[in-house]
Amino acid sequence: MAYKHGVYCSEVPTSIVPAVNTAAGLPVVFGTAPIHLASAPAEANRPVLCYSYAEAVATLGYSADWDNYSICEVMYSQFALYNRAPLVFVNVLDPAVHKQTVENESVAVVNKVATVNAPVLLNTLVVKLDEVEGGDTLTKDVDYIAAYNDDEELLISLLADGKGASATALTLNYDKVDATLVDKDDIIGGIDVATNACKGLETLNQVFPLFGMVPGIVLAPGWSHYPEVAAVMKSKAGNINSHFKAIVLTDVPTDTVKKYSDVSAWKNENSYTGADQVVCWPMVKLGDSIYYMSTHALGAIAQTDSANDDIPFESPSNKAIQINGLCLADGTEVILGPDEANYLNGQGIVTALNFVGGWKLWGNRTGCYPSNTDAKDAFISIRRMFNWHAQTFILTYWAKVDKPITKRLIQTIIDSENIRLNGLVARGALLGARVEFQDTENPVTNLLDGIITFHTYFTPPTPAREIENIIEYDPQYFNTLFS
Repeated sequence: MAYKHGVYCSEVPTSIVPAVNTAAGLPVVFGTAPIHLASAPAEANRPVLCYSYAEAVATLGYSADWDNYSICEVMYSQFALYNRAPLVFVNVLDPAVHKQTVENESVAVVNKVATVNAPVLLNTLVVKLDEVEGGDTLTKDVDYIAAYNDDEELLISLLADGKGASATALTLNYDKVDATLVDKDDIIGGIDVATNACKGLETLNQVFPLFGMVPGIVLAPGWSHYPEVAAVMKSKAGNINSHFKAIVLTDVPTDTVKKYSDVSAWKNENSYTGADQVVCWPMVKLGDSIYYMSTHALGAIAQTDSANDDIPFESPSNKAIQINGLCLADGTEVILGPDEANYLNGQGIVTALNFVGGWKLWGNRTGCYPSNTDAKDAFISIRRMFNWHAQTFILTYWAKVDKPITKRLIQTIIDSENIRLNGLVARGALLGARVEFQDTENPVTNLLDGIITFHTYFTPPTPAREIENIIEYDPQYFNTLFS
């Protein structure tokens, strides 16, 4: 050490560690997108983070054909109806795989424009003059321009000074997207043996490394009513990067389960019974559009979280959703009163109800209810609070990993956590909370092996799912007649 003479200062790390802000409800949406309509198409099976509708349309495209392009349903709902962001989308429609090749298609030219009603992949389009007119191949941006209109029609416009300016017909070769080739196995995904690339739900583990944000909600409207897909959704969301958990929003199929009284049996027979799983029935409508209930459950959750600084302690139940009716997949109206809706809730199923104050999401329970009544598992809001607290703790104290186990380290974590927890109690997000370092949970053998264990006790408030008023006729008030 150098010889010193005088007055010096040094610094030590602050004994209180500020908590890391985490996105409790970051949605990750799996499905299919009209990638042929995107101006800057994203790679298939790669998570895309979007903060705006324009950004989502540019990278994924948008189509009103939600049956074939399921991601668009959530895109429209979240950005247009609920105005909530960000979202992560994973498009499994691979234009290199899910396509058909069209050769020598003849298209008429009217007023220098040829119209193609097909999802053409523009990078595969070859435009030629009709054989009668020579059959020459035309050059893009020199002889013609090609772009989609608002009706999703491809317009090939011949330029006045181009080679085919006077053509009356064109011959086209191209590949077109075929969304019908996508199946539930594409959503489930896995690891490509040849390239070691992740596909489908396997890409959930890529979200945090790519964006530094932890998935909070996983959904796949249009696909989650397949039991095989829902099972993998639960599995992957329950162990994200070996550290985090997310809830999954799933739907019960309404083409086969058409009566509310049949939903519970289907739910149990198909194992839609996870603690981190929200089970939704039936579908909903707004105007002429039909949505999966899980899409609007996401909207209610996002709005509720936004009103609470992204702390998920409040239930999304009895919160307004942007619908004007319930229906089956074929559009058949479904009418539920409080008795029917409450029966579904009692079976661990979330629905919607129009009773007081317009249409509201209705139901507090996760899929594990009623077989599991543990509050931390059976209530949506409490389950999400446990997930959120765990991810916040992990991210906040990750920097402390491999630090020397000293009294200062232990006390720093205890003090920092208790301050954070007390703040949550003060704002009503918790009824009470504390963190302890107990000697019984930290034997010397663990300390020798570099393992320290903290124990957090905390109580998120349960939703007031039943408010009862006992009314009694009191004859004593007849005495007021004589006073």
